[in-house]
Amino acid sequence: MKRLIWIVPLWIALCVEPGFCDVAQFGTAWSRNMVSEEAGFNYAFEPEGGENVAWRVALGTSYCTPVVSGGKVLIGCNNDKAKDPRHKGDRGVVLCLDEKTGNLLWQLVVPKLEGDIFLDWPKAGICSSPTVEGDRAYIMSNRVEVICVDMNGMADGNDGPFQDEGAFMAPDGEPAMDVGVLDADILWVFDLKSGAGVYPHDSTHASILIHGDQLYVNSCNGVDNTHAVIRKPDAPGIVVLDKQTGRMLARDYERTAPDTFHSNWSSPALGTVNDRTLVYYAAGNGILFGMRPIEGVREELQRMEVVWRRDLDPQAPKEDIHSYLRNRKESPSNVMSMPVFHEDRLYLTFGGDIWWGKREAWLKCYSADGEGDVTAEGALWSYPLREHTCSTPAISDGLIYAADCDGWLHCVDVATGQGVWTHDCEGEIWASPMVVEGRVVIGTRRGDLWILAAGREKAVESRIDCDSPISATLVPTGGTLYVATQSELLAIR
Repeated sequence: MKRLIWIVPLWIALCVEPGFCDVAQFGTAWSRNMVSEEAGFNYAFEPEGGENVAWRVALGTSYCTPVVSGGKVLIGCNNDKAKDPRHKGDRGVVLCLDEKTGNLLWQLVVPKLEGDIFLDWPKAGICSSPTVEGDRAYIMSNRVEVICVDMNGMADGNDGPFQDEGAFMAPDGEPAMDVGVLDADILWVFDLKSGAGVYPHDSTHASILIHGDQLYVNSCNGVDNTHAVIRKPDAPGIVVLDKQTGRMLARDYERTAPDTFHSNWSSPALGTVNDRTLVYYAAGNGILFGMRPIEGVREELQRMEVVWRRDLDPQAPKEDIHSYLRNRKESPSNVMSMPVFHEDRLYLTFGGDIWWGKREAWLKCYSADGEGDVTAEGALWSYPLREHTCSTPAISDGLIYAADCDGWLHCVDVATGQGVWTHDCEGEIWASPMVVEGRVVIGTRRGDLWILAAGREKAVESRIDCDSPISATLVPTGGTLYVATQSELLAIR
């Protein structure tokens, strides 16, 4: 019997933001804030015995947060628990499941990039959460492709213009596969390697931002297998695609690639200050940009206009940065989380690289206004974290909740940056905290799901052993809690 620790009984009402519903983008719509607004959830569940588990689906290995939209659940994983015996061996996979039953409706299967394992890390699968709008889902594949798929799969036929799903699913050198009813219906594919000159590293990770008719995508360009060479120094940090056709419309020309310490893994956010809407993007070189969204479609490739920029770690080394590899005392900083826009301010977690850099990290608050290089203005406040951080913070009722890789959850006053309380979750944290009605919920790589009361008084309400590492963020929507561990997806009702 696995341990299940209840500190108080939980039959509570919780909620999810619109971001997981009609327009499913990770975090509250476009601001990326991990706060929800639905009600009617049950936290009294026991994973091993199945108490209050409506359904469960084996995932093989998954680092991906699920997305729920239109009665369907999408989640990325690898092919260790193959749903189709035709697909043998390591693959990137996105499962589309029925929200009520967990039954497979269709799946997107993507072969691995051949050659160097640092291009497409073994067994990692598809790590990026899809972005859904209406009957389309936009996915960053393990091969650094942006793929648009029909949410209805092949049930309504093979829609175009893309018609070559059989060849797409087949590994290099193998014949095209027969396309069946459980295969994804791909509408278009944009390959960032050939189309934008990108060289990916480890695993691609992008939560695609929709604004109007455009998709804003961080490029995932990074170092090679030496971790000291940038193979594509002219690659963009962010690209803009037409959401209807996948055509590349714009890119930045800030040349951030040569100074990228590891990779370009931070997804963009959107915010409006003083009637000015900007795309906020943290590059792999530790520079936070405010960029003007593009307007209209032109024949030529557009240049993204930078309105302001901010060096997140101005005291960090700026020359010969890869000579600081494995230096745990001094190194550049990078960003793995997303910027959060809230009430004219930006909140961001970042620091020395989790594997290769200094053991120093922060949660910082910045004004989202200004023009030009605003680095000298400094942060409005700075709060120290332990080790590094992969987690996007959540802001609710005057408090901000942030986690670090050392396993600590921090509650901070959003106005002043003063610490309110901390909690040792006793396991490495890669997930982001989710604030639901009166609760903060977060999982650990040790396999525990922690539920604490939101507010200025720390109160742990429960700790649930899920018996598998948790890298994904909890998703509460439609009366169901979706808990994705590294090995299975649970629907809790």
